[in-house]
Amino acid sequence: MKSHSEKYDLIVVGSGPAGLAGAVFASDRGKKVLLLEKEQRFGGKIPLSGGGRCNVTNVLGAEEMARAFGKKERFLLPALRNFTPEGVRRYFNDRGTEIEVTDDFHCFPRSKKASDLVKVLLEHCDENGVTRMSGTGVDEVLIADGNIQGVRCGNRTFSGKNVLLACGGKSYPEWSGSEKGYELARQAGHTITPLYPAMTGVKCVEEWPKECAGISLEDVSCFIDLPGEKMGCRGELLFTHGGISAFAVLDLAGRVGELLTKHDTVPLKLNLFASVSAAEWQERFRKFRQEKGKTPAGKLLAEYLPKRVIPHLVPAPETPFARYSGENAKKLLENLTALTLRADGTENWHKAMVTRGGVDLKEVNAKTMESRLVHGLFFAGELLDLDGPCGGYNIQWALSSGALCGKSVN
Repeated sequence: MKSHSEKYDLIVVGSGPAGLAGAVFASDRGKKVLLLEKEQRFGGKIPLSGGGRCNVTNVLGAEEMARAFGKKERFLLPALRNFTPEGVRRYFNDRGTEIEVTDDFHCFPRSKKASDLVKVLLEHCDENGVTRMSGTGVDEVLIADGNIQGVRCGNRTFSGKNVLLACGGKSYPEWSGSEKGYELARQAGHTITPLYPAMTGVKCVEEWPKECAGISLEDVSCFIDLPGEKMGCRGELLFTHGGISAFAVLDLAGRVGELLTKHDTVPLKLNLFASVSAAEWQERFRKFRQEKGKTPAGKLLAEYLPKRVIPHLVPAPETPFARYSGENAKKLLENLTALTLRADGTENWHKAMVTRGGVDLKEVNAKTMESRLVHGLFFAGELLDLDGPCGGYNIQWALSSGALCGKSVN
């Protein structure tokens, strides 16, 4: 086995946003850094994010952003306060890649190129003398007496006082997603919580959504209809060959996968027009009867629903609305405002944008991102048991946690 005589202050495993931020902030402090990437290209999944545009962050403050992660809010706060969403925007702006707020909330590179973010981070690494190696996968984290010694890559070893595991999760395996980071964490004695595909589509028991594949509705709210569950989201809904997808359900998918380990199906409740209340629909029905009573129900609803969806959601679509029964009107109202679909699965890892689950947070110091089990071992980004909603939360977390690692290594 070939051992490299150089000893690094920090060895970073993975070159996604978390790893690059760790390398940048450690090297800014004069630390000698080695950046290892198993793929031939650097940048992890950044070039894939946001359809190649990368929603890098949003306009929330650190505290508000942490709250969006739910019960794990307290764990995120030290990292988010250290490298805030405003700080991320300022960092890229100062280095020549302007970040713009597109809709008073989401933040993208003005160039609309995610690759520009990678370029900034890599150039910063190069300026600071970070050693970069691509095509170099790590097989083992070397530990002696509870202290990091370095890493083994095939028949080569690299010595280091600290190691940052920023390998990402299982999502998008064709873009570097794998279980390698979890394997390395387990080698070090860490617990890995169950892993689920997150931020992806949901599969349904009902067949009719599949018959409407490709059709979308603009503003749908959806929540998990189980006691004690409060998760819900709102946005575009897309019918797919598996069930439903897009922003109305993406944030729920990871939790749905989790719940399916305990339930055969998970009921979802949908308001297909989130800005229209049941009372408003009832008023529309009243006007239909008075003003357009001879018009078939299906034709009246065609003003609101795509043609292919109508047979599945509008009872007795050929019946003139003046002769529409109370039972049919009640069912139509329910379908529009409180439609139930039963989820029985989620899309696979190839379509998941994020991994739910990961390194148990109880075994990591939130103030430094250092392992509580092994001195000199750090974690950042998707590898940890943390996943946020769509909208720049997860990349912000990756950058913030990586930055905190870089500032914490001795």
